[in-house]
Amino acid sequence: MAIPGWQKEESPFHPGEQAIQARLGERERMETLGRRMIREFLPEQHQQFYAQLSYFLVGTVDAEGNPWASVLVGEPGFISTPSSDAQQQSSADHRTLQIAARPLWSDPLADNLAVGIDIGFLGIELHTRRRNRANGVVSAVTSTGFDVQVSQTFGNCPKYIQARQFDLKTFDPTAAKPVHSLTTFGELERAMIATADTFFIATAFLDESAGIARGVDVSHRGGKPGFVRVDGDTLTVPDFSGNCHFNTFGNIEVNPRAGLLFVDFENGNLLYLTGRAEVIWDGDPEIARYEGAERLFRFYLEQGIRVEGSLPLTWSAPEGSPFLANTGSWGE
Repeated sequence: MAIPGWQKEESPFHPGEQAIQARLGERERMETLGRRMIREFLPEQHQQFYAQLSYFLVGTVDAEGNPWASVLVGEPGFISTPSSDAQQQSSADHRTLQIAARPLWSDPLADNLAVGIDIGFLGIELHTRRRNRANGVVSAVTSTGFDVQVSQTFGNCPKYIQARQFDLKTFDPTAAKPVHSLTTFGELERAMIATADTFFIATAFLDESAGIARGVDVSHRGGKPGFVRVDGDTLTVPDFSGNCHFNTFGNIEVNPRAGLLFVDFENGNLLYLTGRAEVIWDGDPEIARYEGAERLFRFYLEQGIRVEGSLPLTWSAPEGSPFLANTGSWGE
């Protein structure tokens, strides 16, 4: 039996997303696809997928309106729905995620987490390249975790994900780690970014004009090592062909701010950044400097946090995405 899609009369896309879809001639097609793919509840396969994860990407916005991308870690099962028996679940159960994990040391999520805030999630398995997304509102916070009432859920394609196997180490999220606050990139931050093949990005549109499609999104970005160019405190990133939802760029269209999370997979260091963001569209000759890029994303650092040895996961060497075969590098 087919799983029902979007049931509301209002569009699942807010004005920013709609504007970019229209700009690229995709508006009508994406409205049809969005109503089929985006749901207001957690399908059973999403519930099962989240329950097997050991890490979960999170997007929130702080009191000053700055988006932050974060990561939660736990034993499989730390993400759940109220009833494990799909036959006995109520409609409310299908819209509830229970997270039994605490933020890692100095993760901005620790300060942002509160009942009533908008929140976004990316469940991703790097080793299988599978990913699903959800956003909603925090409905409860306890000493061991929090609950979320989901408003939108949908799957994403496996493009541009570098496959990595992982092992989870025993850890205490409250154990202190060396923390470095920054408003400009130092040598260590530049090196970490300049060699990255993966980062995560949080954006948001929380204005009332967004209607039912308001919320926080957190997404994955991948490329060949060095696909992020560092110029002073500015980052430039190629954007490749995707699913045309334009959740991230739609948010930036109406709220030009973003939060980035870079992961040092070798040492477990985490680099949280927030700042201004813009999209460089067709017509700019700089786009042609990166083969395969359809447009560019640019980020201007305002503040950041680097935490040493924070991520309690060990990783294998990456297997590059086959979708990157037709992309170049900044050096070329």
